[in-house]
Amino acid sequence: MITENKICFITGANSGIGKAAAIQLAQLGFFVLIGSRNKERGLSAVSEIKAQSNSELVELVEIDMSLKSSILNAAKLITERVEKLDVLIHNAADFDISRKQAVFTTEGIETVWATNHIGPVLLTNQLIDLLKKSEQGRIITIASKGLMLQSGLTIDLKDPEYKTRKFSVPKAYYQSKLAQVMYTYWLAQQLSCTPITVNCIRVTNVKIDISRYSGLSRLMRFMYSIKSKFSITPEKMARTYSYLATSADLTKKTGKYFNEKNRIVTSSTYSTNEKNIQDVMSMTMKYIE
Repeated sequence: MITENKICFITGANSGIGKAAAIQLAQLGFFVLIGSRNKERGLSAVSEIKAQSNSELVELVEIDMSLKSSILNAAKLITERVEKLDVLIHNAADFDISRKQAVFTTEGIETVWATNHIGPVLLTNQLIDLLKKSEQGRIITIASKGLMLQSGLTIDLKDPEYKTRKFSVPKAYYQSKLAQVMYTYWLAQQLSCTPITVNCIRVTNVKIDISRYSGLSRLMRFMYSIKSKFSITPEKMARTYSYLATSADLTKKTGKYFNEKNRIVTSSTYSTNEKNIQDVMSMTMKYIE
């Protein structure tokens, strides 16, 4: 059982920003648990992270953030593997831009909502006791700069899964990320009497591997090629993950929203309203009771 090193669990760390952050934290001496729903891709990422970080303190945790059963199993394994958890980064996200209609998990929940919002809340609940055993535990949630273009966006409390509304991946994605911002503020308040901090990162445009999305039209591929010219690398975005995970300046900072320049920014008026936050979290908790 690992006890001496600082320990971080990053979901969705087999590629992109998550993998880049895993490399950076492993280089800093962390024992890094990387979450991946695909075992083969996860093991391949573990090998790459070990090689690039020159650290053997990297292990795979199989976890599908859209499934309660998988989250519960992964949390159990983590609890058996480590005595504490210093950092939890909710990096995994469902944003399959080639999807045309809502897809529901085997447990009956729409996958974007399940993966991006319900999953992180459930996982945090399962790992909170380990975080409390850290001298100063840190929970990091992830949102998107795209929310700035969604100033009027709200959470549909009656139909967050688009069962009766017209579905689109961007709409579902930004709704789930707005919910995560609100969850950050709520959880920070819930843990205000503990050493645990809860902060959110507003991820900017980051270069993505569009080969992962086989259903993209030629037009969409062209649009993403243009967008990539104005995007930063996963490695650069991951520096903010590492900053929030390690900076001594942030030991007392909680309930904040950071951009890719490590600066505190604001979110929408709707997202900071206490009644709205409570309404969203009351609805959220019905999923995990």
